[in-house]
Amino acid sequence: MPIWQVLLLGLIEGLTEFIPVSSTGHLLLAGHFLGFNSPGKAFEVLIQLGAVLAVLSVYAARLFTLAVDLPRDARARRFVLGLILAFLPAAAVGVALHGFIKTVLFETPMLVCITLIVGGIVLLYVDQIAFKPRFKDVMEFTPSLALKIGLCQTAALIPGVSRSGATIVGAMLLGTDKRSAAEFSFFLAMPTMAGAFAYDLYKNWLILQPDDLVGIAVGFVAAFVAAVIVVRTLLRFVSRYGYALFGWWRIVVGGLGLGALAVLG
Repeated sequence: MPIWQVLLLGLIEGLTEFIPVSSTGHLLLAGHFLGFNSPGKAFEVLIQLGAVLAVLSVYAARLFTLAVDLPRDARARRFVLGLILAFLPAAAVGVALHGFIKTVLFETPMLVCITLIVGGIVLLYVDQIAFKPRFKDVMEFTPSLALKIGLCQTAALIPGVSRSGATIVGAMLLGTDKRSAAEFSFFLAMPTMAGAFAYDLYKNWLILQPDDLVGIAVGFVAAFVAAVIVVRTLLRFVSRYGYALFGWWRIVVGGLGLGALAVLG
């Protein structure tokens, strides 16, 4: 693993994990055209923990307050229950289809390009709808709403769909505003990505070599630094400008990817 490739892929992960453009899709396409191969595609999953820690660092005070309030605050308990319910669908489907996802879907760059384009069109369409949101605070999300958002998240097991894109679009269609949809996606990322990290490490531990672990560590740090910047700025951006920019970005990247696959294979 050349260090410059590891750093580049780590930065791509951190910059794209929490915006609705599919970090996994970007990593798989970049890796394909760079000739980058990791054992069991573990690198692409394991460096996501850096992005998880970025959310933990930015929301540390809020998470601490939530933990303190949990025994005595019904709103806090409802919010945590909602996160658990939202996490479970993707966790169950991901474990059941882990082999198929890694050996088939992750190895099909054309699929990634197509889902990027389709997802971009969906994002542009949803962004221009004049919603009348019923929920503007993640602490007010009901458990049933959280579960429905979690069901939407399962679509992101297809590379190129985007975990944050699926949860944000799903949340907005279910009655949340743009800011709270993005914020809930941040919180849901913590158990989802931590679980993916743990399961993928368990499945691939025996095939990882010392050099692989060094590369993963470097990519992890790069992803952490880039994700901190995104998490600190994204909520202000989407509150003001919405998601149209990300929709166009997906369409351009997917189109360029299809063109490159046609020329280079």
